[in-house]
Amino acid sequence: MTELRQRMAREPDAPPEEKESEAEAKADGETASDSESRVEAVTLPTSVDDTPEVLNRALSNLSSRWKNWWVRGILTLAMIAFFFIIIYLGPMVLMMIVMCVQIKCFHEIITIGYNVYHSYDLPWFRTLSWYFLLCVNYFFYGETVTDYFFTLVQREEPLRILSKYHRFISFTLYLTGFCMFVLSLVKKHYRLQFYMFGWTHVTLLIVVTQSHLVIHNLFEGMIWFIVPISCVICNDIMAYMFGFFFGRTPLIKLSPKKTWEGFIGGCFATVVFGLLLSYVMSGYRCFVCPVEYNNDTNSFTVDCEPSDLFRLQEYNIPGVIQSVIGWKTVRMYPFQIHSIALSTFASLIGPFGGFFASGFKRAFKIKDFANTIPGHGGIMDRFDCQYLMATFVNVYIASFIRGPNPSKLVQQFLTLRPDQQLHIFNMLKSHLTDKGMLTAATEDE
Repeated sequence: MTELRQRMAREPDAPPEEKESEAEAKADGETASDSESRVEAVTLPTSVDDTPEVLNRALSNLSSRWKNWWVRGILTLAMIAFFFIIIYLGPMVLMMIVMCVQIKCFHEIITIGYNVYHSYDLPWFRTLSWYFLLCVNYFFYGETVTDYFFTLVQREEPLRILSKYHRFISFTLYLTGFCMFVLSLVKKHYRLQFYMFGWTHVTLLIVVTQSHLVIHNLFEGMIWFIVPISCVICNDIMAYMFGFFFGRTPLIKLSPKKTWEGFIGGCFATVVFGLLLSYVMSGYRCFVCPVEYNNDTNSFTVDCEPSDLFRLQEYNIPGVIQSVIGWKTVRMYPFQIHSIALSTFASLIGPFGGFFASGFKRAFKIKDFANTIPGHGGIMDRFDCQYLMATFVNVYIASFIRGPNPSKLVQQFLTLRPDQQLHIFNMLKSHLTDKGMLTAATEDE
């Protein structure tokens, strides 16, 4: 006590504001270091062996290394088969699958946060997390419906009202959740509640935004959905195979099992795979045509005259390569050139999504996000690289591929008042006349 009094006498008095804040912090309970120590003390659920009993018995004589290899291989083939099935079922089923994957990934990440901080009994955390997910999905999917189902929305009165005030309704819903969060703040848990508020919003940014971009890519043509996803899957498989058989040099500390041999081998195999897959798919209209809504049949249609991007063209081979292969020209689809960019990104940058996920799991001392898929972990473990890929493809299409869509412009034109339509018609007529295009068209008739 004597030592404490002497130290207090030596130290100047803190300002009243600091004293109040310190007193409030003490009244609220833990300091930052206390919170961190308690979080570290929380034990997350450990991974269990969820391999089906049939596989366990069949592979019981193998070492753990080869057993894991066979389990991952069999389940990978099963997932690839399921992927082919949903592609066959069409774009609507693909949209629903993307939605289900998004919800499951969100659930896995939010569950980790809940398990970390469950001892604090934070009120409304899970309820508000799912409410914010609902709000963000309502906003993004409402924008998509308005964009791609424009004529249907304009035809139905309730949908037209929802479309007109969509952003205001979305903001009102979000504002309601924000107020609910503020009202849920509890003494002693302020800091942690704001941690989890940020946790939820970052999860929404990573998961919901990217899945929304996946659907936009899908509507540009199924080839823009299938090729990028397939390239990431191929890179994941081939990097694992090359690393399993030839891996010697560690690649990154976040993932000790990843090797340079697997990284380089996977990159080369993915580029070749992307070229071959693009060549096969570019010849089918069902893959290359944009997904559009047919007003007459009230259904999606995938039928069009393929653009130049999906027509075979002849290209001259550089002289250096000519001397090696003996060919002077090669016939290929222009999309195959774009596929090189997609597969290269999937090989060089896509894995960083996996590294990011590995760092996240190491931070919370867990092996996988969940135990949904035996030998593979959770759904998020399989889609951690896909989200980076979805953003890249969307940006790539907007930057190098997409142009104005005439059908959408006409749809918007028809919703204008008659006087506005007449004004635009006269402007367009004057513009075409000045360019000499309208006169030439009339003479041809």
